[in-house]
Amino acid sequence: MRHLNAHRKLGRTSEHRRSMLRNLATSLINARDERIITTVPKAKELRSFVERAITLARRATALEGDNAAAQSVHLRRQAAGFFHAGNTAQAASTGRRNQGRAPRTAGVAALKRLFDELGERYKDRPGGYTRIIRLGHRDGDNAELAIIELVDNPREREAAEASAKRAKSAAGKKSSKKGAKADTSSADSTKKEGRGGRRSKKTESTAAEQETE
Repeated sequence: MRHLNAHRKLGRTSEHRRSMLRNLATSLINARDERIITTVPKAKELRSFVERAITLARRATALEGDNAAAQSVHLRRQAAGFFHAGNTAQAASTGRRNQGRAPRTAGVAALKRLFDELGERYKDRPGGYTRIIRLGHRDGDNAELAIIELVDNPREREAAEASAKRAKSAAGKKSSKKGAKADTSSADSTKKEGRGGRRSKKTESTAAEQETE
């Protein structure tokens, strides 16, 4: 039987583990390169955790009909459970005179980016939003490290565009070389034809002189 084998415990209590996964998910979505470095067990747990949130955002982009706005709000509230809400400081500063509102936390920013950008990016992708790349073992405690990143990130798109440009330029160079070879071959053929024409004229002139003699 598989009792108590639902997921990795990571040596933490349930509250500590959920808080850690929320922090990792927030860091992954808010990262400039859309990638973070952590241990392999944490990366494997984070993959299923953050992909469920991305799936909710992807569903929100596909909503249609009159009830789409209400359903989108419902999905956004469900996805908020995967991040730290960050509303405690907001509530404490609300309704007080001459006091500015507290800044939005990273969890709120991650939720906004999740529904505004990532949901649209993965609209046609039915899963597999992350990638894990192993890096080897850490020197201090020999823990195995890994990179977990979002697929189709800006770095990958730039590399794909650069490779497409290189392939296009290489194809243009090949076509120009072929055109140059064709021009040289046609020039050689015209030269040969011209030489043959001069020789034929000479032979005709000599034959005419012999007939006159």
